[in-house]
Amino acid sequence: MRNNTRKLILIAFIAAVYTAISLVMPFLSFSSIQVRLAEGLSVMALFGVVPIFGLTLGCALTNLIGVLNGTNPLGYFDVLWGSLATLLASYLMYRFRLVKVKNLPLLSLSMPILINGLMIGLELMMVLGPSSLYGFSLYVLMISVGEGLSILLIGYPLYRYLLHSRLLEKVL
Repeated sequence: MRNNTRKLILIAFIAAVYTAISLVMPFLSFSSIQVRLAEGLSVMALFGVVPIFGLTLGCALTNLIGVLNGTNPLGYFDVLWGSLATLLASYLMYRFRLVKVKNLPLLSLSMPILINGLMIGLELMMVLGPSSLYGFSLYVLMISVGEGLSILLIGYPLYRYLLHSRLLEKVL
């Protein structure tokens, strides 16, 4: 199979898995208190650029389907804003993948927590209110905790598995 075809299949696969995990539990994936378990897949960006596109596409599809079926209260704004947050967080994960503390990419692993916390926190404040420093801080905290749980419970174990199995290296 040609290399470009493999990459497109990987992008589609990651997007489909991200979307499926998110939509199976919409009560965890949308709202001000969210633990989007699919965000744990973001660790795949540590292995190459290609997964970044799958993660971003998966986020966009998830948010769009959420808007269309009425489970995403943030509307179409979230399709763009949430996808940009995922794109930026994934890119920064990839960019800082070589910065390690005790052989762990802690800076990279913190990117989805930091970026999504700030960007989605701002989005929630703008769409749902209240427009205050307190409201913003509360949303940032809630989103960051949810992202942290996703990275800790799903992302880090997935990272260790992919690192030792070299599964993504075979595809990329």
